[in-house]
Amino acid sequence: MKTFKLLPIDGRKSLSNQHVNQYESEGETFSDLISYTTRVAYYNHTTNKMTVHGYYSPTTARHINAFLDFYGFNTCSKSELENYNNIN
Repeated sequence: MKTFKLLPIDGRKSLSNQHVNQYESEGETFSDLISYTTRVAYYNHTTNKMTVHGYYSPTTARHINAFLDFYGFNTCSKSELENYNNIN
């Protein structure tokens, strides 16, 4: 497993309390976004499917948007994060 931190996309100096775990399972590669201690989103590299577990807080939304941007997905507003899996 590889673990790394995301860089901010909104002009801030850093993003604290988050990290990404990248790993392989059953022949597929995944990346989990951990905000504080909660898995809030994951990306399946094999199928190119992003899953977001909703909106938590403004800070976690910054983490999720940095994760989306890092993997080439569009960033989202609060309402889009709340409904992400229903519209994507």
